[in-house]
Amino acid sequence: MPAAEPSLVVDRLRKDFGPVAALNGRMVRVLDGISLSASPGRVTTLLGSNGAGKSTTLACAQGLLKADGGTVRLLGEDPASAGSRLRSRVGVMLQDGGLPPSAKPMELLRHVAGMYRNPADIAALAERLGISDFSHTTIRRLSGGQRQRVALAAALAGNPEVVFLDEPSAGLDPQSRQTVFDLIVELRDRGLCIVLTTHLMEDAQRLSDYVYIIDRGVNVAEGTVSELTARTSSDADARTLEFSARPGLQPPLWTDGRSVVEVSAGRYLAHGLRTPADLADLAGWWQQLGVFPDAVSMQPRTLEDVFLEIAEGGTRA
Repeated sequence: MPAAEPSLVVDRLRKDFGPVAALNGRMVRVLDGISLSASPGRVTTLLGSNGAGKSTTLACAQGLLKADGGTVRLLGEDPASAGSRLRSRVGVMLQDGGLPPSAKPMELLRHVAGMYRNPADIAALAERLGISDFSHTTIRRLSGGQRQRVALAAALAGNPEVVFLDEPSAGLDPQSRQTVFDLIVELRDRGLCIVLTTHLMEDAQRLSDYVYIIDRGVNVAEGTVSELTARTSSDADARTLEFSARPGLQPPLWTDGRSVVEVSAGRYLAHGLRTPADLADLAGWWQQLGVFPDAVSMQPRTLEDVFLEIAEGGTRA
């Protein structure tokens, strides 16, 4: 069976902002030749540090911003000039939600669904995402995680073919996060094209079928998770050690690419370990702080390891 045509094709995309006073009135090139594609039945993820160009890329792909160079084709059309027919086939979840603060969730979702010919079953979607529990509370009084769930439901209200999700799990508690993960996988398996951005490397590793890493407006790496984690580099033999200890430990002052990051309260990842001497250094740091870890495990090379290599070393793949 032939592979499906990509739902989204971005080719050598450029976008300038400005003029910027801090740069003596000069324009700032935010995107400088981004190219990517996303296909039905796949989760395509954009990774990058703050300011790398992820959200601007999505805004151009959705037609919210007009590109200054290159091309964008969304379901075969230019989203910057397309009409309502294309927009009815696309769902968008913005990072800040974009929800009217005085509206109540179910009223809002029914209103959004009423704009489409073939809307989703809003009651079932709300029940699936746990929105029924706070359906009579105004948006302004919801927690960040609750607003995220409403924003996701709004993006899916029109039964779209393509869904853009900007940080879909931000602010969610573990149970809600799992619910969102399950729904994304289900939508992918139904053949939707899902394009997402996230700062959470675990989410990207778990959900992504294909990943693009963006740095300062250009592609620096791409591939499946297994391809990226197997990529050849000076750190290809590095390992990550996970351990649990008291929260708030001051990380060691290593300067050779090794690092310790607290990824959640009391849960740490030590990146870039290559030799027994590195393990001895880690144990010495524990001794200095009077720490005896509750749990320790060596992890295989992760997407976060690759991302940190690229971010810190400026490498491309």
